[in-house]
Amino acid sequence: MRDSCRFRRTQRLLKPADFKLVFDQPFRSSDRFFTVLARTNQLEWGRLGMAIARKQVRQAVDRNRLKRLARESFRLNQQQISGFDCIVLARKGVAEAPNEHLLRSLAKHWQFIARRCKSRT
Repeated sequence: MRDSCRFRRTQRLLKPADFKLVFDQPFRSSDRFFTVLARTNQLEWGRLGMAIARKQVRQAVDRNRLKRLARESFRLNQQQISGFDCIVLARKGVAEAPNEHLLRSLAKHWQFIARRCKSRT
C-alpha cells in the first residue's frame, strides 16, 4: 500500500516535448491560486509537471514550498487522475496563502480534471 502511493520519476513530465503537448491543447482549471492544465496520455498513470515562475513567486523558498505541496497533492490524488498529464502554474499572490487553502485548491482542480476530462475522452 505504502509503495503504491510514492511519487516516482515516471510520474513526472521531464521532456520539453511532453510539456509542449499539454500546453498545445489543454483542459484548463483555474482559481485564484493555481491554473492547472491537463491532457490525456497513453499511459496507465498520471504525470505531473510544474511551471512555478519566478515572476509570480519571487522567493525560492516559496516556490519550493508550492512545488512540495503540488507533488504531495498529486501523490494523494493519483488514483483519480490516472491517465492524464498535468501542469501546475502558480498565480500571483499564492505565496501568502496558507498550506491548507492551497491543498484544498489543488484537490478541487484534480476533481474537476477527473470529472470533466474523462467525460470528454
